[in-house]
Amino acid sequence: MNAPLTISEIQNFKGKYPKQLWYLFFSEMWERFSFYGMRGMLVIFMVSQLNMNGQVANLQYGATQAFVYAFTFIGGMFADKILGYRKSLFWGGLLMIVGSIVLAVNPTQFFFIGISFTIIGTGFFKPNISTIVGILYADDDNRRDAGFSLFYAGVNLGAFIGGYLCIAVANGSILSDLVPIALRWNVAFGFASVVMVISLLTFVQTQKSLGLIGISPLLSLEPNKRKTYEVLTYIGSVAIIPLIILMVSNSEYTNYFMYTIGPFSLVYLFYEMRNFSLAENKKLIAALVFILFSIVFWAFFEQSGGSLSLFAANNLEKHILGVPLDPNGVNNSANSLFVISFAALLGLVWIWLNKRGIEPNTLVKFGLGFLFLAGGFYVFYYTKFFADANGMTPLGFFTFGWFIITFGELCLSPIGMSIMTKLSPNKLQAVMMGMWFLASAYGQYFAGILGANIAEASENSSNLEKLIIYADGYKQLSIYALISGVLLIAISPFVRKLMQEVK
Repeated sequence: MNAPLTISEIQNFKGKYPKQLWYLFFSEMWERFSFYGMRGMLVIFMVSQLNMNGQVANLQYGATQAFVYAFTFIGGMFADKILGYRKSLFWGGLLMIVGSIVLAVNPTQFFFIGISFTIIGTGFFKPNISTIVGILYADDDNRRDAGFSLFYAGVNLGAFIGGYLCIAVANGSILSDLVPIALRWNVAFGFASVVMVISLLTFVQTQKSLGLIGISPLLSLEPNKRKTYEVLTYIGSVAIIPLIILMVSNSEYTNYFMYTIGPFSLVYLFYEMRNFSLAENKKLIAALVFILFSIVFWAFFEQSGGSLSLFAANNLEKHILGVPLDPNGVNNSANSLFVISFAALLGLVWIWLNKRGIEPNTLVKFGLGFLFLAGGFYVFYYTKFFADANGMTPLGFFTFGWFIITFGELCLSPIGMSIMTKLSPNKLQAVMMGMWFLASAYGQYFAGILGANIAEASENSSNLEKLIIYADGYKQLSIYALISGVLLIAISPFVRKLMQEVK
């Protein structure tokens, strides 16, 4: 029997990508199909099937997504300390499968139960697969950014297919002849469960290629003691689900949780920092700057699953250049399609600029991400000038807004995952990746609040009045994004010193 590959043997791969990256690519692709397929349905489902108003649905959406990303921090911590990355990923995948099957069986009756299983599952799955990708590369390997970019393409391929397919089936825009009206939501959630099974099977069948990556951090303990810690983690993560159901279904409890988890994570990080050198701690402070600004970015960007879902449902025409399309399907998937189409091109632009010595540093790229975000939301605002008397505006112009925002995301998100692994000491890799996703949790949380405020202002308005209120709200977000981008570029020299040799 061959000995498992060591981490150094895996990192010493030939060519541009390690073979393990392709396996993780497909596992992540199907998991993101499931996640974004479900995410794109949440607000529309809550409004049309659970009879919530737009304000409540936005708050519920923000709460649900906030918990999803908040638990990535907790999942990363348990992976670092008890389970290891691989067992965490497998356990998370199982819980996500259970959650999506529950939703497929009866989404109306079991909505919060299914969502809660999915929340815990994603917390164990998401940060750890990203961490494994980082470990495939040695610390000084300049191929790491290219690897994360490819991995990010897998994320977006899954998000593109799932983001369009699930909501389009639920709305009856596609497969309407095959799926009875009464079962459309069941089938849509069912797609999410099937592809999650494929994701987990892909990982199980290929994990041997990871060698020693992601194995238990408790190998020094006696097997029985190690097993006890693992079993207690599994039991605890299931036992907490009733509490998650309570908190997700009540936005007031969500507020308490969000007031707690952020400060707790910072205290935990500062506690761990006492074990590291001054140079390492400077890098961790730089990582926190990235994390804090990313909260603002995601608060605006994640209007896609909240207020923009209602905007798409109420105010967008159902075609582009005569081609019939589901507006919410486009809202959920256009960004991912543009990422797939232009990620490699933008990578080539960075290489071209680097050869001429004028490639912007990572902080400036983050700042540019905000400037693109501001431009996209200004386009969303400008749609009101193309509306008809019924408040309907062109889907194509709205899609152009997503085209602009995509370049903002490409300046921030794939680089963000990579920079977290570069700035983090090995013993804090999963925790810092978890904090990166925790920033997304706060972004989602604030996105729900922002979306709820817009929805509240437009309640009992005509469709044309709703369009104007939503568009004016997007103008405000555009201005705030512009200010954030300029500020980030201005402080980039200071943060660059904290990063030291990391680029």
